[in-house]
Amino acid sequence: MTVSYASGTAQGPAAIKEATAQVDLWDPYVADAWKMGLAMAPSSTKLAEKSERNRERAEVYLAALADGTAAMMSSQKLLAKINEACAWMVEKVRHDVEHYLDRGQLVALLGGDHSTPLGYIQALADRHPGMGILQIDAHMDFRVAYEGFTYSHASIMYNAMKHEGVAKIVQVGIRDYCAEEVAVAAELGARAAVFYDRDLKQAAFHGRTWAQQVDLIVAELPQQVYLSFDIDGLDPKLCPHTGTPVAGGLEVEQVLYLVEQVLASGRQLVGFDLNEVAPGPEGDWDANVAARLLYRLANVLGKANGRCTFAS
Repeated sequence: MTVSYASGTAQGPAAIKEATAQVDLWDPYVADAWKMGLAMAPSSTKLAEKSERNRERAEVYLAALADGTAAMMSSQKLLAKINEACAWMVEKVRHDVEHYLDRGQLVALLGGDHSTPLGYIQALADRHPGMGILQIDAHMDFRVAYEGFTYSHASIMYNAMKHEGVAKIVQVGIRDYCAEEVAVAAELGARAAVFYDRDLKQAAFHGRTWAQQVDLIVAELPQQVYLSFDIDGLDPKLCPHTGTPVAGGLEVEQVLYLVEQVLASGRQLVGFDLNEVAPGPEGDWDANVAARLLYRLANVLGKANGRCTFAS
């Protein structure tokens, strides 16, 4: 509902599901991972309808914001309706996640824009107080009610860090941010560690290996870790149609190595989301990349929680 640049991420999950037919199931990291069993929950018709209706409202509101008329009562009424719908979405996601967790199932969330996992993060933080968020992203997402949207995709981590159960956030790949967000990170103090893309690249230029950099990243994390993965954290050649692509970024194997080292350190992965995948007008490259990532991450989550074993 709250995308601020290119749209299309609402179609991401369906495109990824279709692309999974192209994924071979042998995982070099997790033996017989496919035997664990993976399923996608049915999509919510009500949620889809609310999303479509309020995206139309958001486009009208954003046009008013651009021409300087957003303060008018009609625009503020639209904004109130959008924020109400987003609050409903957060609670629905939280309720649905709690339902599956109560059944002893592992849960991953597939978006959608990056506003979608807030309810999921809240549900996990209730059960794992003291957990940390490992965020792979081009953006900090620390904006306060960006463009007036309380639950904007650009505000997801600002909102997540309000939960007392979230002890820390570690951000990796950040390369597009504003002064307001830097100030939020500073206010969080020891609760936030930011590994900027430029700093990671500069360190590599001076001889620091990715393995050495990963050791520094992992050392910042608490015992229980939630992975929040915005696909735009990758090099945009891997996700050219994502909503807000930014030059630079990580390779797929860099991210997977990082997540695997979280487990190797003895830490526990309690859940993950994968967001901001948008199918292009032709072909399924974005969804193909995301489908392979989704499978590998699901396998790591299974391994972290005793559902499958390491490959030999």
